[in-house]
Amino acid sequence: MNETSGTAPGFELLTRAASSIAGRTDALFLTMLAICGTMALALALLIVWFSVRYRDGAHADRSDPPSHANGLEAAWTIAPMLLFIGIFAWAAHDYIDERRVPAEALPVYVVAKQWMWRLQHGNGRQEINELHVPIDRPVVLVLASQDVIHSFFVPAFRLKQDVVPGRYTRLWFTATRLGDFRILCSEYCGTQHSGMLGHVIVMRDADYAQWLASGPAPHGDPTPARLGEAVYRRLACASCHGADSSVHAPPLHGLYGRVVALDGGERVLADDEYLRESIVAPKRRTVAGQPALMPSYRGQVGEEDLQNLIAYLRSIGADKGPP
Repeated sequence: MNETSGTAPGFELLTRAASSIAGRTDALFLTMLAICGTMALALALLIVWFSVRYRDGAHADRSDPPSHANGLEAAWTIAPMLLFIGIFAWAAHDYIDERRVPAEALPVYVVAKQWMWRLQHGNGRQEINELHVPIDRPVVLVLASQDVIHSFFVPAFRLKQDVVPGRYTRLWFTATRLGDFRILCSEYCGTQHSGMLGHVIVMRDADYAQWLASGPAPHGDPTPARLGEAVYRRLACASCHGADSSVHAPPLHGLYGRVVALDGGERVLADDEYLRESIVAPKRRTVAGQPALMPSYRGQVGEEDLQNLIAYLRSIGADKGPP
């Protein structure tokens, strides 16, 4: 069925492309299909020809069979290798390009759980199993799993990203067609895996802005950073990380985006992944010169709260003042 109109289309080799990367992905796929199909057809014809030409009883000259053919052997070794290198370079270029998130991309925070997709926009508006996005504007999804491995798959966008517990992954796209496109979970995640469905709804800019501003929002200031500040206060983070604390824990204001020196001489960037690990598994990588006093909050803070808390820490990343 056509995703946008609900009418039955004619035969289509591929679902109609609806994102900026989809055309390039289709070109790569069709090129590989053409190369493999051509080789398979050529080999099948050769098999048939040799089977007929040299069948039992055929009048073929077998008196002086060749022992080797250097040119042919070099050709069937070098040609596939060059084709492989060319396909690999093409695919690697597209893959790297897909991982360069544009600075202006609209953030959407996604938590996968059995068996639903929970999504939160930058202004705090939340959705379940639906994702509204504007057309022709880049959107970046920050994906996390509450329980098991899931996989966020939008066939019309030619995008699929595994969502692994304990890790943040990012996936960005630019929708190029208006309409309603199916979201699937393409990693078996339990008994109701087949029902873990959703929709990406692509809208015009004006319609998207109106939708974003008109929907119900959480109480108070709904932005993820403000919601994260509430988590920060609920967990009493300032009791150890505050400027007036008697515990000499690393200050959190101004931390995000800085390079942190760890025990053992390693240096890491204080990004989303590092901050998440520091909250749920703080003793895995300890800060140089700091006692390992931080307790683990694994199982005590859900993925939604973790995402909001990190959004708050990101918002104070350039702030050197006390909490």
